[in-house]
Amino acid sequence: QLQLVESGGGLVQPGGSLRLSCAASGSTLNPYAIGWFRQAPGKEREGVLCISRSGGTTNYADSAKGRFTISRDNTKNTVYLQMNNLEPEDTAVYYCAAVFNFGGSCPIPSGYDHWGQGTQVTVSS
Repeated sequence: QLQLVESGGGLVQPGGSLRLSCAASGSTLNPYAIGWFRQAPGKEREGVLCISRSGGTTNYADSAKGRFTISRDNTKNTVYLQMNNLEPEDTAVYYCAAVFNFGGSCPIPSGYDHWGQGTQVTVSS
C-alpha cells in the first residue's frame, strides 16, 4: 500500500524559499503521477502542481507559475516542490497526492487517491 509523507515545511519570511519533499513507502513512485496541493485556513484545498510518470508537469494554480517547480527523483522515491519568492498568501498546509498514471499525463485535481498528512508552510515577517 502506497504511503506518502511530506516534510520540509516551516516558517519563512516573504521572498524566501522552501523545498518540500514527498517521500513514498510501500511502493515505487515510478508509475504514479504526483500532485502537490494546499489548503489555507478557511479556504478549499487547491491543486498547485503535478508531475506525471514521464516527468511532464502541469500547473494547477496560476499563482504558482514562475515561482514553484516540481521534480521527482525516482531513485529516492521522492517528489519535491521548490517554492521561491514566497508570499504571505502561500501560507497553507501543503499535501502531496498520488494516482496510478495510466494515461501518462497529469490528471485533473480530483483524480488522486493516495494522500499524505500534510506539512505546514507559514510565510510571515
